[in-house]
Amino acid sequence: MSQKTLTEGTQSGVTEAQPASSSKRWWILAIVAVAQLMVVLDATIVNIALPSAQKDLGFSDGNRQWIVTAYALAFASLLLLGGRIADLFGRKTAFLIGVVGFAGASALGGAANSFGMLVTARALQGVAGALLAPAALSLLNTTFTDARERARAFSVYGAIAGAGGAVGLLLGGVLTDAFDWRWTLYVNVAIAFVAFAGGWVLLSNHRDAAGSKLDVPGTVLVAGGLFSLVYGFSNAETHDWSSPQTWGFLIVGVVLLAAFVWWQNRAEHPLLPLRILLDRNRGASFLAVLITGAGMFGVFLFLTYYLQLNLGFSPTKTGVAFLPMIGALMVMAQVGTTVLVPRLGPKVVIPLGFAIAMVGMAWLTGIGVGSSYATHVLPQLIVIGAGLGMVMPPAMQLATGGVAAEDAGVASATVNAMQQVGGSIGTALLNTLAASAATDYLAGKDATSKLVQAQATIESYTTAFWWSAGFFAAGTLIALGLYRRGVPQQDADAAPVVHM
Repeated sequence: MSQKTLTEGTQSGVTEAQPASSSKRWWILAIVAVAQLMVVLDATIVNIALPSAQKDLGFSDGNRQWIVTAYALAFASLLLLGGRIADLFGRKTAFLIGVVGFAGASALGGAANSFGMLVTARALQGVAGALLAPAALSLLNTTFTDARERARAFSVYGAIAGAGGAVGLLLGGVLTDAFDWRWTLYVNVAIAFVAFAGGWVLLSNHRDAAGSKLDVPGTVLVAGGLFSLVYGFSNAETHDWSSPQTWGFLIVGVVLLAAFVWWQNRAEHPLLPLRILLDRNRGASFLAVLITGAGMFGVFLFLTYYLQLNLGFSPTKTGVAFLPMIGALMVMAQVGTTVLVPRLGPKVVIPLGFAIAMVGMAWLTGIGVGSSYATHVLPQLIVIGAGLGMVMPPAMQLATGGVAAEDAGVASATVNAMQQVGGSIGTALLNTLAASAATDYLAGKDATSKLVQAQATIESYTTAFWWSAGFFAAGTLIALGLYRRGVPQQDADAAPVVHM
């Protein structure tokens, strides 16, 4: 290493360290994976428990969505701030505080005796998750610098990020059936204990951006922009698209985010250095994660309704029904990141993954009132899982690869923000389109007939599936257009130090 490199490293707060043993790196991966699983599954684990919680606490159907939305709002709007805090004050500190905060908020939610208390707990979970998730991903990014090991680590991490929602449905169903809805929140305390103990022992604190300062104006602009955007789309579920509470917040969100981009070009210590976004492969990967988050809810949300309400599955059986999708996703996550991308490059693999997921989603629109799981759901889930496994892990790896160590936290936060914003937009948009499709089907028909009502729900589900297939089709074209040809080369200078 040259004297110049050593000097620059010292000035930026980076200290050299010898790589720890391979076994320690894989233990760190295990701890990071546990923490990420806790954050991701909480986006869906409460969904199956909502009917029980609603009956217990007595809140209305109109208020029910805020149990889910409160988490997404806090999480999405504060992620970039959480990522920068991890860079400024140390990833171990951010990781451990995030784990403790998540456990405390989960315990509060499990003990909730009112709707307001439960919503508050969910929002606090989102705040803690916004600190924990980028710290976890940036730890992975700076721990694994060898190209082969890094691909394998991100295949595991990406599989968890992609399948965590389905795991949440399974675990939520089991806990609700076996114990009580409150255990869908209490379970996080046990998971957090494992993550905290492992993080305390294995990690050491390191501040790659110690010489920088927090960009307060940028923080306010991006938090307000993301909050307004997610809130506006969430309002579309309970208000018409013509309502000021929908389009008004969407316009405010776009304006604030535009102002944020303008400010980042002028800030001395930008919250999100635009150099992170301008790389073609990285920008394409951010969009791929956004689209995947939006489209995946077409599987998890509406297929959950179909399995329980139309096929009569219990919450536990519904969760088990998603396991083949998880298996296919995890297998293809390994194959995609360790075999296909290193040989063919992302311009081939990621569009192909989107196209496969699109075919599976379009195939799923063939469900009917008398359909069976084995013939009309299972094969489609396997195809969708295989396609998403070729998209999510490679996209996450490319989105955070090649960034300077001092930007690892905020790059990781941007990935998580894309997934959360995509999921929130997808939920709101698909719910609205599905409800409209059901209403249109019932027009001029006998709405009191159970058969007509059942067919109307099928129409709403298949509409959502078609739109999700459309999202994946758009992802195919965007990935084809934006990704560079060839196999991406690891930048040896991007992360020169292994931090533990």
